[in-house]
Amino acid sequence: MKDRVTTDSALAIERRTIEVIPDDERHGTPRNQFTLWFGANMQITAIVDGALAVVFGADAIWAIVGLLIGNVLGGIVMALHSAQGPRLGLPQMISSRAQFGVYGAVVPLLLVVLMYLGFAATGTVLAGQAIGHILHSDNVAVGIVVFGVLTAVVAVTGYRLIHTVGRVASVVGIIGFTYLAIRLFADYDVASVIGVKPFDFATFLLAVSLGAGWQLTFGPYVADYSRYLPRTTSGRATFWSTLAGTVIGSSWSMAFGALVAAVAGDAFLDDQVGFVGGLAGPAFVAVLIYLVIVIGKLTINCLNAYGGFMSILTAVTAFNGQTRVSSAARAAYIVGFTAVSVLIALVASADFLANFKNFILTLLMVFTPWSAINLIDYYLVSRERVDVPALYSPGGRYGRWNATALGCYVFGIVAQIPFLAQALYTGPVTGMLGGADISWIVGLVVTAAIYYPLARRTSNPPESMIYPDRVAEARTG
Repeated sequence: MKDRVTTDSALAIERRTIEVIPDDERHGTPRNQFTLWFGANMQITAIVDGALAVVFGADAIWAIVGLLIGNVLGGIVMALHSAQGPRLGLPQMISSRAQFGVYGAVVPLLLVVLMYLGFAATGTVLAGQAIGHILHSDNVAVGIVVFGVLTAVVAVTGYRLIHTVGRVASVVGIIGFTYLAIRLFADYDVASVIGVKPFDFATFLLAVSLGAGWQLTFGPYVADYSRYLPRTTSGRATFWSTLAGTVIGSSWSMAFGALVAAVAGDAFLDDQVGFVGGLAGPAFVAVLIYLVIVIGKLTINCLNAYGGFMSILTAVTAFNGQTRVSSAARAAYIVGFTAVSVLIALVASADFLANFKNFILTLLMVFTPWSAINLIDYYLVSRERVDVPALYSPGGRYGRWNATALGCYVFGIVAQIPFLAQALYTGPVTGMLGGADISWIVGLVVTAAIYYPLARRTSNPPESMIYPDRVAEARTG
C-alpha cells in the first residue's frame, strides 16, 4: 500500500516509456485531457500565433473567425489521435509503426523531433523573456537557461506532474487572460480596429491555416497523454474532452493575440512578452502576469520535451529491439533534448514572428499526410484492431517498411507544393488564389484519397486487438 501511494504521487518519477501501459497502472478520466490541453493552449505562443493573422494583413474580426475555424478543423484531427490512447495504451508514434512499418515509422519521426525542437526553442525564448522581466535582468539568456532547467525537471518526473502543471496552467490562464482582456479594452479603443478592413480571402485562409496548423502539429504526441486512461474509457469522451480543451484554450489565446496586434501594432511586434507585461499595469501585477506566461509555457514545453524524448526513443528502439529503457537513460534523453532546445533558443533569430509563421506552415506540409494515413488506417482500414506485440518486431505483421504508406506519405507532401505560400517558395496555384495557402487541405484530402483504397488491398489487420501477454501485469520494481 505504501508503494502504491508513493507511485501515484504527482512527484513520483515515471517509469514507463514506449511500452504498453499495464491495466493496473491506468488512471484518470477524460476530464484530465480537457485541463491539460486547455492549459497547454493558454499561453504566449498561441497569442503570437493569433497575432500573426493580423500582422500579415487580416482584419481582426476576420482573423478571429478564421482562427476559430482552423482550430476546430485541426482540433478534430488532433482529438481523433487522442482517442487512440486509452485503447492502445501506447505513445502515438509507436502506433504509427502499424502504418509505416517498424523501420518506416522513423521517417516521419525525424520530422517530429525537428518539430518538437522548433516549438521548444521558440517557446523557451518567450518564457526566457518573461523570467528576465521577473528577475529585472536584461540578459534573456539567464531566463532561457532557468526555464530550460524547469522544463527538464518536470518532463523527467513525467506524466502525472505534467498533468498537474496543466491543471494549474488552466486556472492561472483563465484568471490572467481574463484580466489582460479587461485591461486591453480599458486601455485601447478595441472597437475602432474591428471591421476596418474588407474581407480578404487570402489573409482569411492564412488565419484558418495558422489555427489548423497549430492543432495538427499536436497530432504526433497527443495520445502520449491519454494512454494512461483506463482501457474501458470511452473513445468518444476522450475525443470530446480533448477537442473542447484544445479548441477553447487556443481560440481564446489567439483571439486575444489578434486584438492585441490590431490595437498595438509595432509596440507588440517589437516585444511581445514586454507588451503583455506592460498591459498588466502596476509592477507587482506585471510580475504575476509574467508568472502566468511562464506557467503556460512550462506546460507546453514539457509536452515538447516529453514527446521529443518519446520520438527519439521510438526511432532508436526500432533498430535495437528494446521495448523499454532504464530510468537513468530516460532522464538522459529528456535532459539532452532540452539542452539542445535551449542552445537553439540562445542563438534564435531576432526575426521571430516571420520565422515562426513559416515554421508553422512548413510543418503543416509534412504532418497532414501523416495524420491522414494514421487516422484512415486506424479507424477505417484496421477498425481499431492493432497487433501490439508486432509493433516491436521488424519481422512481425507490420514488417520493416510499408511501401504503400511511405509512398502515399511522400506523394501527399509533393502534392502540396503547388499550393504552398512560403517565404522561400510560392506555388503557381497559390498565385491564382491570391496568395491563399490551402496546402494543408490538399495534403489531407489527397493523401486520404490515395491511401484508403491501396491500404484496403494491402493491409493485414488482426481479427481483433492483440495485446502483449502481460499487458495486465502487476507493477514491477
